[in-house]
Amino acid sequence: MSYIHYPLIVPIGLFVGVLLALPIGPVNLLGLQRAVERGFFGGMAAGLGIMLGDGTIALGAALGVNAISGAIRNYRTLIQIVGGLALIFAGAKLYFTRPEFASAQDAADATLGDYVWDIPQTFLLTITNPGAVLGLIAIFGGVSSFVEIEGYVDALLMVAAIMGGSFIYWLVVSRLISGIRHTLDEERMARLGKWAGLVLIAFGSLLIGEMILKRSGLFRM
Repeated sequence: MSYIHYPLIVPIGLFVGVLLALPIGPVNLLGLQRAVERGFFGGMAAGLGIMLGDGTIALGAALGVNAISGAIRNYRTLIQIVGGLALIFAGAKLYFTRPEFASAQDAADATLGDYVWDIPQTFLLTITNPGAVLGLIAIFGGVSSFVEIEGYVDALLMVAAIMGGSFIYWLVVSRLISGIRHTLDEERMARLGKWAGLVLIAFGSLLIGEMILKRSGLFRM
């Protein structure tokens, strides 16, 4: 099969970035909840952390899928336990802490600096989530059917495009949510926060439970 190198790297990378940012995983769901709770910059802060996490994983995958796959196999237990505990902790905090929803005026007056600490939080949750890592590697396997990554320039260009797609997604979604969040009453938004917390706890428990079962020999893949 012939490969088209440079022309498709950017559009495919942008598409992958948007695909990764879709709320099909627990961390991305947390990002949406932050946008609902805190407005535009709350969603963007969480989204930037997720974007940086995806970019870090993408860089490893672009430079060597086999190498990063081997590292995951060697440290899968540690990654899965740390990721599971992090998700459970974040979910429990979200569930048991009464969320403080920013008013329309407070959200309008807020800046990215007000929520800057959400960036490392969602970054760490992303890079310690085995599902996100393995999902990105699988996506790269499919991308290789259309674009062959040759050399560091191609790899960095693909990573930049993926991060660009993720950034565009969070920019648009955070803006849209900030525009309609005032239509939700506080009680409804509080229930949304609790459901998001339960999802995070469930995903984290699943990661740890699977590892315990595999170690005990009751479950083998």
